Order: sequence, then C-alpha cells, then structure tokens
Amino acid sequence: MTRHQLNRCCGWSLAHAMALTAGLLTLYPAHAGPGAHGPGGEHLDAPSAATSPSGLARLPDGSVNVPKIAQRRMAIRTVLSAQSEAAATVEMPGQVVMDPNASGRVQAVYGGRIEPGGKGLPVVGQPVKKGDVLAYVRYHAEPFSHGRQQSQLAELRAQRQLAEHRVQRLDSLEGTVPRKEIDAARTEAASLAERERSIGNSLAVREALTAPVSGVIARADLVVGQVVEPRDVLFEVIDPARMLVEATTADAKVAASVAKAFLQGMPEVSLRLLGASRLLRDGVLPLTFAMTPVKAGTVLPIAIGQSVTVVAQSKERIKGMVLPAQAVVRNAANEPIVWIKSGAERFIPQPVQFRPLDAITVVVTQGLGADNRVVVQGAPLIAQIR
Repeated sequence: MTRHQLNRCCGWSLAHAMALTAGLLTLYPAHAGPGAHGPGGEHLDAPSAATSPSGLARLPDGSVNVPKIAQRRMAIRTVLSAQSEAAATVEMPGQVVMDPNASGRVQAVYGGRIEPGGKGLPVVGQPVKKGDVLAYVRYHAEPFSHGRQQSQLAELRAQRQLAEHRVQRLDSLEGTVPRKEIDAARTEAASLAERERSIGNSLAVREALTAPVSGVIARADLVVGQVVEPRDVLFEVIDPARMLVEATTADAKVAASVAKAFLQGMPEVSLRLLGASRLLRDGVLPLTFAMTPVKAGTVLPIAIGQSVTVVAQSKERIKGMVLPAQAVVRNAANEPIVWIKSGAERFIPQPVQFRPLDAITVVVTQGLGADNRVVVQGAPLIAQIR
C-alpha cells in the first residue's frame, strides 16, 4: 500500500471515529463531576429545584414551588391578612339526641306474639302519622292461667243464664212482686253479662301499637310472629326536622356567655341554646341546643346518636386574622399551618394558632403578621406536594 492510499484510509477511519463519538455524546448526555461549577458559580452536580416535569416541588427549606400554570389549574386564591376583632369561641363535644316533644318510643305493656297491622309492619325510614297502628301484640297467658280464666268464664256464663231466667220469672209476676226485686235481678244479670264479656275478651285480647307522634320510623326490630316481652322498645319514631344536640363542658360559666352556636363543618344547621344543667354528670355539665335548618323546609343532614362538635361564640372579643376554615391545614407533624405566598411561584408553610368562629371561618390569633398573603383556597392541594 502506498503512502497516499494509507493516508486516505487513516483519514476515513478518523472521520468515522469522530462522528461515532459525537453520536454517543448525543445519545448519552454528559454528567458533571462532583464539585463542578457553572459559569455563574452554581453547583452543577446539585439536584434541580423542580423534580417533576410540571415544576411542582417541595424545596429543602420546606417551602413549595408551584408554577403559575399549576396555580391556575389548582385554583389557588390568596388574600392579604388584616388584623380585626372577632368573638371568642369554645369547642364542645356533643351528640345528637331526640327531642322529647317531637319523638317517641313504642313499647308493649304485655308480652305476646307480634301480628302485622292493616298495612303490614313498618320499616325504618317509613313516614307515619300520630295514631297509626304499627302492629298488634297478641296476648298469650300461661296454660294454668288460661285454664282458670276459662273455668271462670264458664261459671259466669252459668250464673248469667240463671239471672236472666230469674228476671223473666219476676217479670211474669209483675204486680205481685215488689218492683225493687225485679230491678235488683236485672242489675245482677247485667253485671254478670259484663263480667262474662270482659273475661271472654281477655282470652283473645291483642294490644294495638300506635305511633305516638308524626314523623319517620327510626327503629323497627320486629318480624311477624316474634314473641316480645313487656316494656321492650319495639319502635322509635322521630321528627327529622326537630332534633337536639347535647354538648358537654367542664366550665360552668360557658352557658352564661354563649351568644351564638354552630356545628363544626355543617353551615346548613343553626343552633339555639335551650338551657344548661346545674348538675355534674361524669364531671361535666350538659348543655342542650335546638337544631334548625338554615333554609326552612329542608331536612337536617344529621342522625340521632351522631357525634358532633359544637362551636359556641361567647360575648368576649379577641384580636386576630379572620380566614376561611379551609385555609388552615395540618403538616406532617399534625401542627396547624397556613401557606404564605412569598413570591410569584413560592409558598412558605407558617405554623399558627387559631380558634374557630363558626362552621366556615376561623380566627388566627398567633403566627401571622399584617399584610401576609395567605392562601385561602387550594391550601390542602399545596400541602400534598412532595
């Protein structure tokens, strides 16, 4: 091979090697080595702030980066916090109970076997009116008692027949027999007939179970043929528009300072204080509130026995920042925080202390300064960014 041919071969191989190297560099991007710096002095080996393609990221200092397009998609809304005065509140645990004037229980006075009414046995949730027959209880006496009643009935029947024959004889002798004897015989016959009728009815008597109030069936534990005992609770009827809340507190001064009351998380329900007990029960004082729907004619979205939290506003005034309740969220340590917007795309978590005002608003008493831009809509979504 000549020198010219060798140079042409080496040149072709070198060009192909350079092209292959450039292709490999294109396929496999270069990684900066440890300690490498860019032209501005930044660390090239440090991880970028945005760890997701959308730019959502939680920064090492706990703040969150949310691009503008993501803020619009998440419907983030902020307001400037301002100092104001609000009523102090007290949270009390409570439970929904029946209104004794708008509910009732159906119990059997005597034991027996259940028989359906004219429309069958009612079921839970069925509306009823006061006086409607819900079921019948067929009384069954013990065998010995039943035998004694039958023998007494037979004896009374015989005495009644004899008394009626005597009345007929005395009527035929009217004019010769004193009138008072005839009246006495008739009275005795009528008395024996009434006693016979009463005992005869008791042998096949059945008790009618009627609805004590108008409302809906809240409890029905019966089937046809079931045997029940005396004083068993067979039905419970409630008026869904009239229920009470029984809250408890250890402070006897709370009842005297309550101005308004609400159910936490239920803005469609309003409360009215009926009274407070002066007798401790398990170390606490019960307070009774009447529930009414905010919109007249709507059904209360609550059930008997449900546990609730009563927020009572007192006459005392406190200073703080009034915010929507959804602005306060919990961090990983279960501390209440709000999100403050510190830049166009940066949000900082700020621990706060707050007190609820009503079902939808709270007052932040510590942790916020004037003119902080606080997230009032979308805070739970920001808290979920990792």
